[in-house]
Amino acid sequence: MLELAWSADELARTRLAFSPLWEIVASVRVLARPGEHALHLPWVRKASGALADAGIDVTPLADLVAGRSVPRFLTPAPASPVPQLADELADLRDVAPRAVRRELEAMDPPRSAALTRLHRDPEAGLDRLAGLMERYWAVALAPAWPRMRALLEGDVLHRSRLLAAGAAEDLFHDLAPAVHWAEGALIVAQRLVPATGAPHGHGLVLAPSVFVWPRVISRTHAGRQPVLRYPARGVAGLWESGGTSSSAALRGVLGRSRSTLLTSLTTPADLGELARRTGLKQGVVAKHLQLLRAAGLIATAPDGVHSRTVAADAVVTAADD
Repeated sequence: MLELAWSADELARTRLAFSPLWEIVASVRVLARPGEHALHLPWVRKASGALADAGIDVTPLADLVAGRSVPRFLTPAPASPVPQLADELADLRDVAPRAVRRELEAMDPPRSAALTRLHRDPEAGLDRLAGLMERYWAVALAPAWPRMRALLEGDVLHRSRLLAAGAAEDLFHDLAPAVHWAEGALIVAQRLVPATGAPHGHGLVLAPSVFVWPRVISRTHAGRQPVLRYPARGVAGLWESGGTSSSAALRGVLGRSRSTLLTSLTTPADLGELARRTGLKQGVVAKHLQLLRAAGLIATAPDGVHSRTVAADAVVTAADD
């Protein structure tokens, strides 16, 4: 079990971020053990076929992430709220050879041929690994990234509002069943994780993830900000296809298209994603979004991502009761 004693200063230093590099690592683990991740089977079927068609062998990467603990150089804390994959891969290529060898030597034996080659020449090995991850991303994850990113951004937006309110109990209470707040401490129920009861002065990186489901994963390291990766809100519906149904009561007030749009915004989304969710044409979606925004029921971020307002949440909830 991991226990982090908390303070107002710890909460002030806590931040939210997600990582494309982490999603690569976690998704490869899903491909290796799909039976443990039934929620992602629709993605597994598509990604496996696409990787086979493209002739991409993920074995060198799979060997690295197959154990109980993934090497730290593959799972750094996100440096910014929305890091770019290119920047994360550039940092991976720059990892010191001694750090790579140290992490490889800490892994459970036996060491595969691919890992032996990486241990022998970490600099060249990291360059090959980053190239493999680029190809894997393009084939297996890039087609789904707009949908994944909307989900992750929605979770960050939701928890940013809670964080701004300064209530730790509210921030953590629905994060995951294994995580709870008790008497001024954050408790993460995990095996093989050492406990620490003292505030550490670094806060916490809360990192929503798609492929971490159904688990939570924490990383602590002396002198560094700990990271807690947890399933993003709404991940259960990520791979669903087709339109979104709305209640008869809501349709009676707003009309079918606007009620469907509002109901589909369980997580923030851009114009293209909303068209996919609802089955409506983008021009129709844009027209109704304008009306909903004028009524104070949706908010639109500068990057074009739309989300329900608090008033809209109340309307949808009341119509479903």
